[in-house]
Amino acid sequence: MVLFTRIAPFDGPLGFVVVAYLFFVGLYAVLVSFSENGMAVRDRVAAVITHSLAVLVVGALVFVVVYTLWRGRSVLPHLNFFTEDMSVTGPVQPLTSGGMLHAIAGTVEHMAISLVITVPLGLACAVFLSEVPGAYARFVRTIVEAMTALPSIVAGLFIYATAILILGLDKSGLAAALALSVMMLPIIIRASDVVIRLVPGSLREASLALGASQWRTVWTVVLPTARSGLTTAVILGTARGIGETSPVLLTAGFTTNMNLNPLHGPQVSLPLATFELVRSPEPNFIARGFGTAALLMGLVLLLFVVARIIGGRGPGELTRRQTHRRVLASRRDAERMSGRARPGSGPAGRTDTDGPPPGPVEELSN
Repeated sequence: MVLFTRIAPFDGPLGFVVVAYLFFVGLYAVLVSFSENGMAVRDRVAAVITHSLAVLVVGALVFVVVYTLWRGRSVLPHLNFFTEDMSVTGPVQPLTSGGMLHAIAGTVEHMAISLVITVPLGLACAVFLSEVPGAYARFVRTIVEAMTALPSIVAGLFIYATAILILGLDKSGLAAALALSVMMLPIIIRASDVVIRLVPGSLREASLALGASQWRTVWTVVLPTARSGLTTAVILGTARGIGETSPVLLTAGFTTNMNLNPLHGPQVSLPLATFELVRSPEPNFIARGFGTAALLMGLVLLLFVVARIIGGRGPGELTRRQTHRRVLASRRDAERMSGRARPGSGPAGRTDTDGPPPGPVEELSN
């Protein structure tokens, strides 16, 4: 207590926790030094700090999830929250009126269009960077690494200036999807490039030695081997884009009505709806905002589970349909091979009743 109140430059509960933790680490190092050498002491202290940081991160994540669910507990049990929009619901309306169906539809459409754009382009660019080395590939990799730190507001302003002001595109879900694609694309490219470069070179060499072309090797060897890692890359890109607010606000606007047409009219996403609701002074709107945030977390979890199911198979692991086709092909090969050989016949047309074939001594005597 003297250390905390008189010496340490901290105050309050957080400062007390920091000082107590540092005191614990120091005391632990002293106790370990009684029986271990200096290298072992450093290793133990590093292990304690690593585990402490892991517990801190998991605790922060649990706190955020639990706090969001707790603040939105009053709105989540109502079915209308998932089946209605906010077109006829005002700030003082009860929680039994209105919902976030329009935001759910907008988020799903934005992410679907963004993934259709970014996944083929991202994987193709990653394959180019890893399989076609050179000066141009190094230049593209530098640009991609710089774009990974691109602020979201810059991506929204870029699409707003080019697609809306110059090309005359309406504020719509398509414009929002383009802005999200600008943010997701470098994440997918960078992560996919790292995963593809981890594929062992011996697999490529074996495929090329068998006569396969470079692009055939990429399609049948490299990409299937890196399937799980590529799925993770797509998940990282999706996580970057699905929680953004400012690009959607600049390019798609805000609405409380249901709009399923991504080519015309404003659309709203779940993060944007959360932002607009929680800044309202009305308690019911704040509760709807936290419920929308909980709904967004559930949607993200669902997307991640689906992605893992699609791409979670390990290298060389076959699906049930592929295994069934292999079994049928093996049976056809076995039947074809058994049909070529005559039952009971040996080499040179001899049957089993003719006795064993003559040895070399008998052939010389004849």
